Amino acid sequence: MHIATNSEIIDISLEVKTAELAKNFSKILKKGDVVFFHGEIGVGKTTFVRHLVNHLQTNNNLNPTEVTSPTFNLVNEYDVGIFVIQHYDLYRLKSSDETKNIGLLENQKEIITLIEWPEKIDNKINNKIDLFFEYGEDMNKRFLSIKGLSNEKLNEIN
Repeated sequence: MHIATNSEIIDISLEVKTAELAKNFSKILKKGDVVFFHGEIGVGKTTFVRHLVNHLQTNNNLNPTEVTSPTFNLVNEYDVGIFVIQHYDLYRLKSSDETKNIGLLENQKEIITLIEWPEKIDNKINNKIDLFFEYGEDMNKRFLSIKGLSNEKLNEIN
């Protein structure tokens, strides 16, 4: 049996691997979870979110919805049957002050919050999960590392 560790780097260069990992990751999420998505533009953050949301919808007998990056409207909300997911993209924000007026983390205990570009948040958030997406040397390779989960939870998703 493979034992995952918090420092493990997972190859997600193939979208099928990203989809599989997102599906497995969705199984450990619960209301109140906050997930930070770190990484450059185009590295796979929104693709991961799309697979995660669509898997939860399908799993709860809902039709999969279109999942896009909420870059221009800052947040998209998805009903996945057992809870609501709020997906934020803070890329366009110029300062952390702007995060105070967008409802970020208002209903945190009742939903799952996914945040792209969390570097724009000044407030310290405890008990979050950090997903770090990065390119390989040739930009065709993509990797993911996960922080903030126990090794037991990491083994459930990897």
